[in-house]
Amino acid sequence: MKHDTQVEILEELLEQLEQGRNIDAGVQVRAPVDTYVCPEVAERERDELFRNHPQLIGLSGDLPETGSYMTIGDFGIPILATRDKDGHFHAFLNACRHRSVQVATDARGTKNVFTCPFHMWSYRNTGDLVNVPDEGDFGDVDRACNSLLELPAVERDGLLWIHPTANGDLDLDELLGKDLAGELASWALSDLRYTGEYVIEKRLNWKFANDTFGETYHFQKLHKNTLGQLYIGNNLHLREFGRHHRFVTANHAIRDLRETNQAEWLLSQNAFVLYYLFPNVQLLVAEDNATLVRIYPDADDPSRSTTKISFYFSEEAIALFSAAAADGAGIDDVYDRDAVENSFGLDGIMEVFYSTVELEDYEMGEMQQRAAESGIIDYVVFGRNEPALHHFHRSFRDALGLPPCEIVAVAAEETA
Repeated sequence: MKHDTQVEILEELLEQLEQGRNIDAGVQVRAPVDTYVCPEVAERERDELFRNHPQLIGLSGDLPETGSYMTIGDFGIPILATRDKDGHFHAFLNACRHRSVQVATDARGTKNVFTCPFHMWSYRNTGDLVNVPDEGDFGDVDRACNSLLELPAVERDGLLWIHPTANGDLDLDELLGKDLAGELASWALSDLRYTGEYVIEKRLNWKFANDTFGETYHFQKLHKNTLGQLYIGNNLHLREFGRHHRFVTANHAIRDLRETNQAEWLLSQNAFVLYYLFPNVQLLVAEDNATLVRIYPDADDPSRSTTKISFYFSEEAIALFSAAAADGAGIDDVYDRDAVENSFGLDGIMEVFYSTVELEDYEMGEMQQRAAESGIIDYVVFGRNEPALHHFHRSFRDALGLPPCEIVAVAAEETA
């Protein structure tokens, strides 16, 4: 990210703190709760937002070397992603062309050839069919026409994008736009190494899970003993990029920023930076690490969702973590305010997601789900200090052709 953009964001966050205010959307809105429980809406979401929409499936570090592969089945279509001997990224339907059995079942690994366990048809990681056992008995097979079914796939600036349908449109210039694409490119995500994953399966609709990442109003309430020890809360800078947005909130280190030269200001040392990528991705970025949060609806039950959280670090950061572990650094350092600008390693970040997202945020989400299913309440309210939630709900409702959320209150100065 350009330095002047970082300074602009930090200036706004500082002014909010100094003036005792937060970002102001100007209005409150009501979101009907039926979209969290309705089977018909859930089916449309699966078809239009997941099966027929580009999907970010990981970072380049998920396929770190030639022969690397990973499998994905989170949006109802079995996917095999590979890196061939020339370093090119591919995505295929993970299904043998003979009887449609998956040719790869492990979540990730290294292979140059994939063999179907049913009849042992084999495919290169370029998708080419290379072996049909007992072909003389089976009959001639046109290998050129029976490669793995390839899907649109693009690797750009450290991000792995696919489209789940063979004839799907995967135009990243159109999907992201110039400004957002430029910002994502500036974070050097291709230099990061995959270091692990944490999965949360809970009884809450995928949009309730996504709402968790849409405001900081709750930081000093729900998270006062966890994330609230690191971040100030009720403090936000937001920029929309079409249906995507950038979300930035300050940590406690920002309070000392006025004492330093602006030329030395770094956003990632004084705030966390999150990009929401429509429809279901939260990408948290810093100078030496990134966290990819992918939230998926359950295929059969609107009240359930799966959150997959993948962690990536630079080689330098991994070396520092190893040295710190050798010196006896422990998980207790995670919530040390004085160390907030320093990374605290994979174990620490996983602990944050467990203690805050799973045990606190998603517990609230499960309560929301039960209330929505009761049929007693009609809507939830998003406040003037929660514009990222306004944007998310406006975006997915627009994509599905649903009417916009109802405006229920306008800022006093607008009615004067």
